[in-house]
Amino acid sequence: MATSLTVNGAAQEVDLPDDVPLLWVLRDALNLTGTKFGCGVAACGACTVHIDGQAVRACQVALGDVWGEVTTIEGLGTPETLHRLQQAWIDHQVAQCGYCQSGQIMQAAALLAETPAPSDDEIDAAMAGNLCRCGTYPRIRAAIRAAAQEA
Repeated sequence: MATSLTVNGAAQEVDLPDDVPLLWVLRDALNLTGTKFGCGVAACGACTVHIDGQAVRACQVALGDVWGEVTTIEGLGTPETLHRLQQAWIDHQVAQCGYCQSGQIMQAAALLAETPAPSDDEIDAAMAGNLCRCGTYPRIRAAIRAAAQEA
């Protein structure tokens, strides 16, 4: 049975079981590979996407449980018009290996949507579930602060 969902503003239809994790729907069925597999247990944040603006771990949301429009890193901005967080990430040279960065940016975007001018403590609390093995946390915080000032 096909399931309909909206991803990055476009209607999509996938013929997959309802219990398939959204992460695999995005990566394997829709070829949206910006969302990364990290741990599979929602502990690292690499697979963070938005559902109706809420940051969620795509590895833990089943296709049948998707409750609204899905936005991935590919839908946050475009190569021609980067989201202010994507530009801040470049300006602050946040990425090293880059693997976690799409999840980091998606988590930060949800934070700024809810708290447009977050304090350092609010940034740290919101980003605590997103791990960066390269340890770029000071750059991540600086980029979020810069993006908040751009709003």
